[in-house]
Amino acid sequence: MSTSLLLLTATYSLLAFLLLCLCFWTRWPIVLKVLLIGVVTVFYFLAYEHVHGVLGWPAEEAPPKRFVLLAVVVDEPSKERGTKGSIFVWLNGIEDNRPVAEPRSYRLPYEKDLHSLFSEAMKKNRQGISQMGTTEPKAGPKGFSWLRPPGNDKLTIKISDLPRPQLPEK
Repeated sequence: MSTSLLLLTATYSLLAFLLLCLCFWTRWPIVLKVLLIGVVTVFYFLAYEHVHGVLGWPAEEAPPKRFVLLAVVVDEPSKERGTKGSIFVWLNGIEDNRPVAEPRSYRLPYEKDLHSLFSEAMKKNRQGISQMGTTEPKAGPKGFSWLRPPGNDKLTIKISDLPRPQLPEK
């Protein structure tokens, strides 16, 4: 476990302890005490969920619409380990035809087609041919998107060779 996560846990534990002391030794109304305990508990779980992005864990969200492929690691499904498998990609997003400042790691659900697509792209990448990709959402189930867990939306990913930059004429 990282020191940031331990520090976060210790901080919230201290805050919860101080709140408990306030609840025992003050004459605040019971409703206010219960409300404060609920707020601290909810914020602890919210912070724990969102600290993963800060720590550099792969994002569970969809990759950017346009990106440059940097690296791929495939964790194939395994019945022995009880895992469904994942494809971890390291991408540098492209906005306004320029790369964003920092690359990001993304976790995609394992699919055999995606595995072969990224394997071919990494072969070209190792040969010195940079790869660019695009993502588009597949037509999925109807309904409210906020009811579906993040990262579960199906995507169509296309990868092609990154065009060589054109140098200006002298």
